[in-house]
Amino acid sequence: MDRRRRDVLRLAAATGLMAAGAARAQSNMLRMVVPLTPGTTPDTIARAIGPVVQKRLNMNYMVENKPGASGMIGMKYVAQSSDPAMLMVVPATTVTLPLFYKGVDFDVLQSFTPVTQAVSSSFVLAVHKDVPARNLQEFIAWARARSGLFYASPGSGTHHHLFMELLLQAIDVKLEHVPYKGSAPAVNDFLGGQVPTMFLPIQVAVPLRNAGRIKIIGGSLRDRHPGFPEIPSLQEQGAKNYHADPWFAVWGTPKMPPDTVEAYRQGIIAALNDAAVKENLSKQGLIIKTSTPSELLAMTKEESAMWSRLTKAINIKPE
Repeated sequence: MDRRRRDVLRLAAATGLMAAGAARAQSNMLRMVVPLTPGTTPDTIARAIGPVVQKRLNMNYMVENKPGASGMIGMKYVAQSSDPAMLMVVPATTVTLPLFYKGVDFDVLQSFTPVTQAVSSSFVLAVHKDVPARNLQEFIAWARARSGLFYASPGSGTHHHLFMELLLQAIDVKLEHVPYKGSAPAVNDFLGGQVPTMFLPIQVAVPLRNAGRIKIIGGSLRDRHPGFPEIPSLQEQGAKNYHADPWFAVWGTPKMPPDTVEAYRQGIIAALNDAAVKENLSKQGLIIKTSTPSELLAMTKEESAMWSRLTKAINIKPE
């Protein structure tokens, strides 16, 4: 490495440390807000990266759960903050909130500062163990032969809801949506047979499949999940052009200075690439995927446009 390149790298590192130092001047506590309950994927990510981020930035680190109203309470809390030491982890589908709910008084694309994508995962189409379908073509035949079938989700606008509606469009099948108030009641009724099908995170579905309680029809990604190669994708089974990538990202408070953003981004990326953190997240079906702030913003705009088209196609209006 030549001397000029070494000087540039030293300057970049120093800039990041100074930015983190500026945030520490106001608060030595970096707060990672999770607008969902403990145990959800954003919460898992926030807690997994904490020790490395804390060490890397030389700041105390706290996960702050602020659930409620499909994540809107916690997100509004961040949107209204001017704290340069506050971040949040949210799913990409948060851009759909205004499509489903009236009175959303923040805009993901305008109210927050993009930092980095963090991870992606996969969802799977699952059916109750008594449903006579083992693959997508059998699922289609089963669904078309019956009227009045329902599917469950933890609520409108969740991955579970959107991924199912996207699939139903792709395979020309009609099912009625039953939105529950959270994952636990939805999954309980699904396992009890009150509703015969739903989308589930792959890390939730596989143990249930192994216990003989459900069947997995296929995965939501374009290709097979590297951690579960035995599960075929829905696209490879005939759902033409279907793919749904559940990814999660880190955002900051409004108007966060670029040098502060970059310091946090480098700390988060270092944590996600830490061997122990990566192994922990991998065991839960999560795939490390990071980005620049501009890449995250572009991806979020694409998500917003895609789900807006879907909700118009199926005539969903905010309630």
